[in-house]
Amino acid sequence: MSSSLRFALILFASLLGATACNAKASPAGAVPAPAQDAPRAATAGQQTAVVSGGCFWGVQAVFQHVKGVISATSGYTGGSAKTAEYEIVSTGETGHAESVQIVYDPSQITYGELLRVFFSVAHDPTELNRQGPDQGTQYRSSIFYTNDEQKHIAEAYIAQLDKAKVFPSKIVTQIVPLQAFYPAEAYHQNYATLHPNQPYIVFNDAPKVAQLRQEFPDLYTGK
Repeated sequence: MSSSLRFALILFASLLGATACNAKASPAGAVPAPAQDAPRAATAGQQTAVVSGGCFWGVQAVFQHVKGVISATSGYTGGSAKTAEYEIVSTGETGHAESVQIVYDPSQITYGELLRVFFSVAHDPTELNRQGPDQGTQYRSSIFYTNDEQKHIAEAYIAQLDKAKVFPSKIVTQIVPLQAFYPAEAYHQNYATLHPNQPYIVFNDAPKVAQLRQEFPDLYTGK
């Protein structure tokens, strides 16, 4: 599907009140903090987390407003470098997922706290290979871990949430090793920030940031 056609369809769906990129978790109550997490670092630094959960515009917008996040970049993960282009990824045949690379300061926020935001407001972790009406493996829910600590925290957290039946359905988020992250085209970066009045952003992505502010006031930053 061409980018122009997809943008037209996205806008049409938004005007109809669809929630293409507004799919987010619908837990029975507040999503609890992870029982297992990395300790808060004593000194400032930089670590990286990569997640995917539907359209990367909304996921990027959420994490750009999280305290301790230094940068959030939209991109592609799971396929090869030669297919890391939007037009090709949109076919759903590349192995890539629309993903977001989060660079954060572990002295301000932990990996587990990032995952709590991911499961709470960034997307719906119970939808398989889709988010709202966006369908295809490129919209899958995934955590791409960079080391064993991230893997164990993610696995333990999903087990914790499933056991507590926080969500009405079983979490389908994949936990897989990060092979490579490829930044998306420039026009995808900071999309929600640069197009705040676009109907698609107004209806689908702005509510996620508003929910972040409401549910996690201590983590929210208006930057």
